[in-house]
Amino acid sequence: MEGIEISQGKIGARRDIALLTVKGYIDTMTCSILLNKIIENLNEGSLHVIINMGQVNYVSSAGWGVFVGEIKGIRERGGDLKLVQMTPEVVDVFEMLEFNRILSHYDSLEEAINDFDMSIGLDITKSVKRSFSEVESTAVVDKDAEVAQIFKPPRSASQETGAKPTAFGASPKQPLDKKLLPLNEKIKQVVVENPNRGVFAVKKVLNSPIYGSTKIGSIKLRSIMKELNLESKEKRFRYYRSR
Repeated sequence: MEGIEISQGKIGARRDIALLTVKGYIDTMTCSILLNKIIENLNEGSLHVIINMGQVNYVSSAGWGVFVGEIKGIRERGGDLKLVQMTPEVVDVFEMLEFNRILSHYDSLEEAINDFDMSIGLDITKSVKRSFSEVESTAVVDKDAEVAQIFKPPRSASQETGAKPTAFGASPKQPLDKKLLPLNEKIKQVVVENPNRGVFAVKKVLNSPIYGSTKIGSIKLRSIMKELNLESKEKRFRYYRSR
């Protein structure tokens, strides 16, 4: 097997999230290097850890063991470890071994950062200075959060009171039963509810009771979202604004 390269830095609104960007293979020979990096950050007090696996080509059982073996201790200390940007091949193994029941995983780095920032009480819908780079220390503004606020549909008086206005003589409009929607329409509805959701977040919502516990693999879902022109956040916001 090939080797491993790991770069690290601090990100998030308070720069208290340790980001480890991994490249190469996580196997029996290299997993100890990654484990040492994780422990190093934990010992320094960085209990919020994100592993960027966008350039990881292979993870062995020993590699998965690093994450699973450390997660309980991290959570007991009030922290968490999140995986982001796994390749389709790695995701397939991850889900086949059902590690998705143990570890949090996200389609994008921003989603993981948002989750951590919300866990410490930050309002991510407002303009917050943040950083996504382990190299540069200059913070950037969360433009997507601003866009979400600007284009958030205004609530009508009837929405505020819960009343359902109808035309004279017309029957009240029946609430949408999301369980009965075709799969493509379910996906569109999930995106309209929150265009920030990536593949993993959409998959999780589809598998909820309100959407009929719809089960779909990440690769298949990613393919459908691409067909629907919803594969990127920019396209999802464009669709959101068009509704």
